[in-house]
Order: sequence, then structure tokens, then C-alpha cells
Amino acid sequence: MYKWLLAVLLMGVVFAACNSEKKEKQTTADTEAQWWKEAVVYQLYPRSFKDSDGDGVGDLKGIISKLDYLKSLGVTAVWLNPIYESPNDDNGYDISNYRAIMKQFGTMEDFDALLKGMHERGIKVIMDLVVNHSSDEHEWFKQSRSSRTNKYRNYYHWWPAEKGKPTPRYSLFDVNHDAWMYDSVTNAYYLHYFSRKQPDLNWENPEVRKEVYGIMKFWADKGIDGFRLDAFQFAAKDTTWPAFPVGYEKNFSLYYAVGPHLHNYLKEINTEVLSKYHVMSVAEGAGNSFKDAHDMVDASRKELNMAYAFDAVDLAKKDGYSVIKLKEIFTKWDSAFATNGWLSIFLANHDQARLVTRFGDDSPAFREVSSKMLSTFIMTMRGTPYYYNGDELGMTNIRMDKIEDYNDVATLNEYKHLVATGGNIPQFMDNIKFSCRDNGRTPFQWDNSTNAGFTTGKPWLKINPNYTTINAAAQDKDPNSTLNYFRALTKLRKDNKVLVYGKYELLDKNNPNIYAYTRTLGTEKWLVLLNFSKNNISFDVNEWIAPKNTPELKISNYKVDKDEQTRHNYVLKPYEARVYKLSY
Repeated sequence: MYKWLLAVLLMGVVFAACNSEKKEKQTTADTEAQWWKEAVVYQLYPRSFKDSDGDGVGDLKGIISKLDYLKSLGVTAVWLNPIYESPNDDNGYDISNYRAIMKQFGTMEDFDALLKGMHERGIKVIMDLVVNHSSDEHEWFKQSRSSRTNKYRNYYHWWPAEKGKPTPRYSLFDVNHDAWMYDSVTNAYYLHYFSRKQPDLNWENPEVRKEVYGIMKFWADKGIDGFRLDAFQFAAKDTTWPAFPVGYEKNFSLYYAVGPHLHNYLKEINTEVLSKYHVMSVAEGAGNSFKDAHDMVDASRKELNMAYAFDAVDLAKKDGYSVIKLKEIFTKWDSAFATNGWLSIFLANHDQARLVTRFGDDSPAFREVSSKMLSTFIMTMRGTPYYYNGDELGMTNIRMDKIEDYNDVATLNEYKHLVATGGNIPQFMDNIKFSCRDNGRTPFQWDNSTNAGFTTGKPWLKINPNYTTINAAAQDKDPNSTLNYFRALTKLRKDNKVLVYGKYELLDKNNPNIYAYTRTLGTEKWLVLLNFSKNNISFDVNEWIAPKNTPELKISNYKVDKDEQTRHNYVLKPYEARVYKLSY
């Protein structure tokens, strides 16, 4: 889930059978039409979306008040970040009660109303479920730490102190990066791969698994449409605790991911919950290879159903990234799943800084066009697009100067670690302006009123000062805005199945600036041209495609002259995106 985790992981996003009563005809080899393949998934961060009661924190009633906005986007599914009861050490990813709503967010009645409102608007709801670990304030853990003989003791991983210090394990969020936390109550250490307030659950215990399946059934019975299983590839652990080589923490996923019994757990999840409720399931983590991913998601294995490649998000650096490498990653994953399995496409989420800052150009000159270009990429690739809230406005990094302004537990603990070890604090502060997760979590910018229309109180996290010009109200009225461009893209994708199921073929793979590809379905062929640079770049389509008839421009983030539309040798402006329908 988190910045360091996501930078080294592949994210396995997998789907079980869906609510569709009848299957549509096959459209490509080994590919059946399904609603989740045709969906546009919008990730919504509840804490920052809309506050209804003035406490400075987004809530469920706030989301309900904006349901028509969500419908206007053309999205067909919403993934909610955790809304369960939590002490908020890691903004809800430390759950203390899986069957209750966090009081700051509202009540279960509010959730029921939200679910009903979403469904009335044709929007499916995906819940985030964190079952690699719980909060240390969960009743299970309170009982587990109370006594070595307590019936909940084996719900977590404990190591008695009289046996000496356990085999070292790396923690992503701990201030000392030590995943074993000493607890004096029973003179033992407990395991936490993330914050010390997030003890890892022991999935080898069948009682833990039964508890999780019960939780999933509770929400499925309410009528939700899917789950995202957070950090699930870490749930299976080698509890003989073998020693890892020096420096393993630099590639810890190689040692933490896809441990013993993981596939047994996935099969059991499918048998006990997914197959019975026909809900979509999203599992974060696809292992370390294509084989790992296929072992999780190939339909014949009856585990999970759709794969999500995550390695592309690690490309973004302050000093730029290689477009050739970006093309290589997405093309490689598309090829691996061309005839079996399914991909998801994304470049941003709650664990990343803002899309346009990381992969585009958020300067005043190029923010809008580069944001539109990136949206075009996400919405025209083969696979299910995942799109993070606020990116449709082209929201940018906030770049806060003081550590006191940050909220992210990983950032705050890393700062403390560097202070304690004499690390380079100025460099760290400069780096987090680009990379910190809080950049992507600043409140949604609704309008140019106080606090961007997000809250009447003091916002839980600073609001980006550029809200006065970058906001939904202003863009809603502007037909050329990034918001309305995104709406046009969702409609284009919805109306043209070639953008969903069509074969993907990369063109000019060694071009350092242009990402060009075709999508082909039956006798229909489309061409996508994306300029990832701030320069005018020529691209001669005739070198790659010889269409018999005049290309038909379907969408572009610039106004394109009629003469330029009909030519085959194009000059793409900075961050220009064009999508053509070809005849052949």
C-alpha cells in the first residue's frame, strides 16, 4: 500500500466472477466481456473528499452530497479507502473494528444511504479491506497481548523474549525500521511489517481466516460490489523465520511476497466468499514475476481474476524519467496478459504524490495539457483504468516546507529516524515535496471559497493554495477544462469497445518522447499519439501505418486545424494527445 511498498511491488488487482446474469459473446481470444473490464474505477479518499459537518475531516454524508458529481464523471465504480473504525495511526489502514464505521466518517446508516445512492446512479462500490494486519487497538490484539494463554494469542505473530531477539525483519514505517516490537506485558515481541500500531495477523491460524471471511460476508451481504485486499501478498509468511541476506530490505518484496500457503488462502477466499457472492476482488501485490501473477489470477486456478502491474509508478523521479522505459513496462505487461488474464491501468493513487506532478508538468504553462495527456493514456490503454480523485482537475503537489505540516506516518517516522541517525534532513525535506503521500491527500478543491469548499472548519491537512484557480466549480463551466476533458474520455471509452478489448500494439518503441500505439478490434483500428515532452515533436504515421482513408480525429487536448487532422505527418505540440480512428 505505501510509498516504499508501492515503489518496489507489482500490484495484483484481481477480480472474481461478477453480478452479470448472462455472459456476453467473446470478443478476443480467451476474453469474455465483463462489466469490470469495461469499468472506469474512481478511487475516492474519504478523509479528503468532502466534509459535511465542519470538523475538517471528509465524511460519508459529504460523499453523498457529491454523488451527482461522481455520476457526471462517467465513472462506473468507486473504490473507497478504509472507512472502518480506526485510531488513525495510518489514516484508516489500522483497523480496530471491521464491522463499524469510523465516527469521524459517520454511521452505518450513512454508509447504507451512500451505497444506495451509488447504486441508484449506476456506480458500483469497492471496499478497501486491510487483513494483513489490524490495529493494535483491535480487541483481538488487546486480548492477544494480555496473556500467553489467551485464546487470541495465536491471532498474531509472537516471539518469546527468553529465546533471545527474533530473526531480523524490516518494517517500512517503524522509526527504527525494526519489525519486531517488544511488549513487556508478556515479555515477548510481536511482528509488524508497517507501523508498530499495525501488528500482522497470523494467517496460518484457521480462526483468523474464518474471522476475515465473516467480515467479508458482512459487507457482501450489505450489497457491496467488491473488495480491495490491502498488502495481501504479505499475509503468508515463513514462520520458521529464516535469516535473510544483508541488504534484503532494499528489495524486501522478494522475501516478503507470496510466502508459503498464499495460494491456499486465495483459493479458500474464493471458495468461502468470492464464488458465493460474485464480488470483485482487488489484491494488492502480484508477486515478483509474471508467473507469480498468473498463478494468482488465471481463471482455471479459481483464486483471483485480474492482474495489476505496479512497477511503472516507481519510474517518476524529481529529475524526470525515461519514456522508453515507461513504454517498455506497459508493453511487457500487456504482452504477458494478452490472451489470458486482464490488466488494470493506473499511474496514481493515495500512496503516491499527484499524477501531473510526477508524470507530467505542473507548471502553469503545461499543467492542463500534460494532465489531459496523462488521462488520455490511462483511458485508452487495454485494461481497466483506475483513476484517483482530484486528478480529473489536474490537482498538483502542495510542496509543504515544514515537517509539522505533514501527517503521513511513514514520512514522520522516517524524519525521526534520520534525526536520530544523523541523516540529511534538508535533502529529505526537499525529496518529500515531490514524493510524500500527503501531496496526493490534500483536500479536494471544490470551488474558490474558503478552504476550497471542502470544509467550514479547519481542514485536517493543508489545502493547496492554488485552489482559487484549480477547482471543480470553475472547470465545470469551462468546456476546455481538464475536468470536462476527462468526462469526454470516459464517454469515448464507454462508447467504443475497441478501447477496452482491442489488441494493443506499440509503435516506434525507441522514440524518447512519443508514446504511440494502436488498438485493434475486428475491422476497427485506432491510433493513439502522446507527446510526453515539452517540445514540438514530429511524428510520421506513414512510417508505421498506411491507412487507406483519412484518419478521423476522435479527441485531442489541443484544438487541431482541419488540415492537420487529415495529414499523416503530424507535429505534436508539448504534451499533446491525439486519438484517431483509422480505416483499413
